[in-house]
Amino acid sequence: MGWHGHLKLNYRRSTAHKTVVHDEHNGPLRILQSLYPEGQGICHNVLVHPPGGVVGGDVLQISATLGESSHALITTPGATRFYRSAGEPALQALTAQVAGEARLEWLPLETILYRNTLAENRMRFELAPGAEMIGWDVLALGLPASDERFDAGRYTQQIELPGVWLERGTIDGGDTRLLQSPLAWAGHSVLATMWFATGQALVPARRDQLLEAAREAAEAHPLKATAGCTAPHAEVVVLRVLAHRVEPAMGLLTEVWKRWRALAWGLTATPPRVWRT
Repeated sequence: MGWHGHLKLNYRRSTAHKTVVHDEHNGPLRILQSLYPEGQGICHNVLVHPPGGVVGGDVLQISATLGESSHALITTPGATRFYRSAGEPALQALTAQVAGEARLEWLPLETILYRNTLAENRMRFELAPGAEMIGWDVLALGLPASDERFDAGRYTQQIELPGVWLERGTIDGGDTRLLQSPLAWAGHSVLATMWFATGQALVPARRDQLLEAAREAAEAHPLKATAGCTAPHAEVVVLRVLAHRVEPAMGLLTEVWKRWRALAWGLTATPPRVWRT
């Protein structure tokens, strides 16, 4: 039997116009102290998993509810590491419900897959009309700098905006056609996905501004040849990046985050301090 962790986060806007969170946890999954580097309206939280990695048999479940007009930024203190399994799969699942006029920023640091990982990661974001979010996911195969390759194991990932965007795929460490094909990973070891989503159709001019901002950032970045931004649905804009290392991919995502924040919400970006430690 592995670790079982459950975390519930309930954000609301107080009468003092402060976003506050009530959290309940069971098992090795919790948040650190709420921080307000941008003022009382935006609550920054860091998710912590004390065991330091996820192994076969572990089940981690997170649910986040954002009440009307609340604003939460959720990140992690370091990479999420899926270690080898002796046979049992691991599961990490997130469900977020975002009410009208609320904003969610889901910005975890990278996920690293070790050799012989058997795991599934599910993310579901339910946005009410008027709700908006910025999210990203950075997936790294193995540790190339240490010659630790993800050449065996299976990892399934699902990102869902119900009725809007569903992405589900499985990466098999032995699937060289997927990992080496120029139509897929093309030999890269990092895949980054970022999205801006709303609970109703984006005004075309606003959608085009978000697309142009991401494309301009990518064009000025060393990864411009392996980055692209599209709007697969009227309620979401998606940026995709392939890289050989995490750092340049994260650098591009951070730049796009800054631009999208300014364009969509009129906010300057305040990177969480934990990203620099």
